[in-house]
Amino acid sequence: MYKKFKKENSMTKTMRFLLIISMLVMLSMSLYAQAIPIDSLYLGQTPHPYTPKIFNLSTTSGLRPVERIAVTSDGKEIYYGELNTWPATNMRIKCYKYLDNRWQGPSVVFEGYVAPGLADNDSIMYMQKDQNNIACTYFSVRNNSGWSAPVRLFSLNEPTHYFQKTKLNNSYLSSTLEGSSDICKLINNNSAAQIQSLGKPINTSNTENDFFIARDESYIIFIRFDNSSASDLYISFKKDNGNWTNPKKFGDPINTPNPNWECCPYVTNDNKYLFFTRGGNSMSSYYTYWVKIDNVIDSLKHTNFIPYFKNQIRTQSIQVGRLFNFTLPSETFIDDDGNNTLTYSATLSDGSPLPSWLNFNPVARTFSGTPAEASLLKIKVTTTDTSQAFASCEFEISISK
Repeated sequence: MYKKFKKENSMTKTMRFLLIISMLVMLSMSLYAQAIPIDSLYLGQTPHPYTPKIFNLSTTSGLRPVERIAVTSDGKEIYYGELNTWPATNMRIKCYKYLDNRWQGPSVVFEGYVAPGLADNDSIMYMQKDQNNIACTYFSVRNNSGWSAPVRLFSLNEPTHYFQKTKLNNSYLSSTLEGSSDICKLINNNSAAQIQSLGKPINTSNTENDFFIARDESYIIFIRFDNSSASDLYISFKKDNGNWTNPKKFGDPINTPNPNWECCPYVTNDNKYLFFTRGGNSMSSYYTYWVKIDNVIDSLKHTNFIPYFKNQIRTQSIQVGRLFNFTLPSETFIDDDGNNTLTYSATLSDGSPLPSWLNFNPVARTFSGTPAEASLLKIKVTTTDTSQAFASCEFEISISK
């Protein structure tokens, strides 16, 4: 579950020094900053409420305007990537700037990099470049001339994808752990750091990689591959105990049917607009889309959460002629609306009734009885919430003489 690596102390010192310089640059810039007119925000384009539309970005012939984008806090700089295919062999980061009361650009900021992301004060840019087919995170620091030359942030054999740092000074990325891509948190531990999967219910045996985490960590928007034939956008909310709610899939028209892929999410600083990439089997079908999202986020947070199976039940080994008692652990299923809303039922795995000797008390979640012969039972337990949403799991009872 964990991957370890050593901190690069010289890099840490360099980052601290460059960050101080960049903050001074940003401070001097802010003294002369003027607000951008509302009708000029986002290149003068207007989003639809909940219905995504293409966000028009200029691209080089043969390249597509895709992957994560980034917008500065004042809205005056828009960074985006363009590439030729996945995995890309031609890619760059470009930028529009609002100067002299008009949008100028786009100009090329970095060649060979993609997926820009800005730190909270806009003074550090994180980006991505593949090394030996592994996604690697690089960073650049804002300076008087624009941006410093990108430097690799980690030396790892595992991917570091969509690295982000929040206002709470926590770092998140996605990486390959135990064979599948998971969304992870960077955990500092003395002189070392660890990549720790966020686990269930965000990560599954499917692929979860492109993501955006709110700057206050109140939610995560991420993609999940469906049978590796397409991907959809999901959202999960952070709970008071630090865990995450069972993700909810954005409905139509944000997610569209196969073979379309929705991926590469980014949300603006005011939490109003979602940018993402959408396309199908042809690379020419891929564009960056945007949509007004603030009311959607609030609505999804306050609608019913589907209960989910969290902890596997161990095989119960018992003997013929001896009384069997087993209580289903309370953490087997989780309902983010509150586990007290759940009701339980039990059958054999094929849906047949339990054998006559085995009783199940749905209120106490207790199995009991005395078996008369040896066998192997496969039990299915189903839990249902007050909205009739349900989840199931199976476990075995092994009966020996």
